[in-house]
Amino acid sequence: MSEFYTLKIAGLERQLEKFPVSDKLDIAAFIIFGDVELTVKASEELLKKLPEFDVILTPEAKSIPIAYEMSRQSGKPYIIARKGVKVYMRNPLSVSVNSITTKNEQHLYLGESEVNMIKGKKVLIVDDVISTGESLTAVRNLVNAAGAVEAAACAFLAEGDAADRDDIIFLEKLPLFFK
Repeated sequence: MSEFYTLKIAGLERQLEKFPVSDKLDIAAFIIFGDVELTVKASEELLKKLPEFDVILTPEAKSIPIAYEMSRQSGKPYIIARKGVKVYMRNPLSVSVNSITTKNEQHLYLGESEVNMIKGKKVLIVDDVISTGESLTAVRNLVNAAGAVEAAACAFLAEGDAADRDDIIFLEKLPLFFK
């Protein structure tokens, strides 16, 4: 039988199913895909809290709808740090990342055209959930390597101890569930 956590965000309520990460820890799965109402409303609320920025950068894949919607509402372009090199990516920049929701080490890449798009610009880093901060560190490394400046790092949710950080902007805390 599944257990759920009730999340209240941007005036909406969602039931998040809990899943085990280990024998001592469960997380409440926040899956934004397909939830257009939440994506639109939470993006609107998050944009109100942010400093000025030129370009949005998000890691592939769960936060892409958020970056798209924030781009649509703000009129600023967005780009995606890809998990694999594509044939159309010249001279890709690469950083490695370990995430709580992914079992193996991953890599994030920006192609030369994306690097040129953010070089010298104020970049807003967008994610769905910031937890351990590993993905955020990887994206920050890409921003620095590309010669850009971080305007801010933001997410809809800060999970566990991430809610105590002072270097991120978020809407709500998402607890961890220790057994």
